[in-house]
Parts: sequence; C-alpha cells; structure tokens
Amino acid sequence: MNGRWYPEAVIVGKPVSTDHVADRLAAMSTVSRADTYAVLKDLGRVLGNYMAEGRSVRLEGLGTFRYTAVTNGNGVGTPDEVSASQISGVRVRFLPEVGKNSARKIISRSLVSDELFWVELEAKDKPSGELPQATTEE
Repeated sequence: MNGRWYPEAVIVGKPVSTDHVADRLAAMSTVSRADTYAVLKDLGRVLGNYMAEGRSVRLEGLGTFRYTAVTNGNGVGTPDEVSASQISGVRVRFLPEVGKNSARKIISRSLVSDELFWVELEAKDKPSGELPQATTEE
C-alpha cells in the first residue's frame, strides 16, 4: 500500500465451523450442543432482520453489528443532491465491544484474547506477496 510494506495478520488453518463453536459453548454452559447449534444457525437471520429495520444489534460480550452503505461516485456538492440512487451496495460493519476503566481509557476488546501472540513468518521460496501456509488440526 502506498509503496510501503506493513505487517499482516495471517489466518491459520481452516475456519472454525458452527459445529465447533456449538460444541465449545455447550461445554461451557448447561445448554446442549443441539440447542446451541440451533441458536447459532438462526443468529445471522435474526441480526439481518433487525438491521433491515434500520437497527443496530449489540451482543453483550461480543460487539455491535450495523449496515453501512456502499456508494458510487465521489459524492455530491450539497445535502439536497444526496439520494438513494447513489447507493450501490451494503456492508455489515462490526465494532467489537470494549472495556474501559474509570478514566474512559480502553483496557480490553472483546475477541482479542489475552493469549494472542505474533510470529514472524519467513516468505522465502514464495512468489512476492504470498506467505507460507500454516496448518493446524482441531
């Protein structure tokens, strides 16, 4: 970007499935795996329905989901010229929940584990821009 190089987070292995999340949630609670799975399968539809009503959705301990508009062109000169015809798509914006101390300074973010660590990967023997693949098994 801009002729400069920056560190990049790399995803390791395959995405964790709904089954795996349901299994872990069931192990942490008194809810069965089947019940947890059923709720997770419907979560996206429920969030989408609320957001289609123009609402944002805040899930405690996780964060807030809301729609943002994707617009075409470079904008217009006055507020009166703004119209729905400028919208070419929609994105879902997610803002992770944050914990703040009494001075309102952020002390934690949901989804950012205290056990997170960074590893430098060697990009040798790979074409420019491609990182080595790492795999894990679950």
